[in-house]
Amino acid sequence: MKLVRYGAPGREKPAMLDAKGRIRDLSNIVADIAGDVLSPKGLAKLRKLHPDKLPLIRGTPRIGPCVGNIGNFIAIGLNYSDHAAEAGMPIPKEPIIFNKAHSCICGPNDDTIVPKGSSKLDYEVELGVVIGSRARYLAKNKAMDAVAGYCLANDVSERVFQLERSGGQWNKGKGCETFGPLGPWLVTKDEIRDPQRLDMWLTVNGETRQNGSTRTMIFEVAHLVWYCSQFFVLEPGDVIITGTPPGVGMGFKPEPKFLKPGDIVRLGIEGLGEQQQKVVKFKI
Repeated sequence: MKLVRYGAPGREKPAMLDAKGRIRDLSNIVADIAGDVLSPKGLAKLRKLHPDKLPLIRGTPRIGPCVGNIGNFIAIGLNYSDHAAEAGMPIPKEPIIFNKAHSCICGPNDDTIVPKGSSKLDYEVELGVVIGSRARYLAKNKAMDAVAGYCLANDVSERVFQLERSGGQWNKGKGCETFGPLGPWLVTKDEIRDPQRLDMWLTVNGETRQNGSTRTMIFEVAHLVWYCSQFFVLEPGDVIITGTPPGVGMGFKPEPKFLKPGDIVRLGIEGLGEQQQKVVKFKI
């Protein structure tokens, strides 16, 4: 299934796509694409539905983040071997974990707002993993049982905040308003044969910047889910974004290629759809 949320920010409604890619409303079935709706039992209920019998949403409504009421928005740093090489940093011995603020989550096509004081705004196409079952101290061979599905994410980053003013952590360079576009869809894991064989790409104003694959992940999806569960409880609806391939703006030589107002960023992952964001100035 491809699950989607549509409507104005903060008032999104749940839906699924039919065989023709049209939006079918689920408001009379579930309150949101969130929490226990993403559990095995909740998804089994949705799989019994006939999409063509659900109300058809006409026109082109705004698409919201594909998961609602996210409890924990987890990110993994330096998780692609070719990106670590680009950054001139050693391969991590264990996954680097940080959190993105809930308030940064937005729709896949919403504008990216340049935060006040920003001078090095960057992009990162990433695979998102959506948790469907409560998970604590998972066994390694049971990690994927906790996964509901996958989504496309852009780990928007401000490199001055992240690296030059870090204070020893990355959070303030990763959690600014609109720094967490998710979607367009949540694709259930049965539709993705192998999350470690997905092509991914990102362009800025039509110029290809990132062209990679989940094949070069240092720590694979199953390992990341298992690893996170050893340190904190994962709940249905939590999202883990899993790192980015090379081609980020700060990696270009001799001059980095950071984002500026007016830029158009497009990105996609095989089977998970596409996003597009326009970079805009901050306004009070």
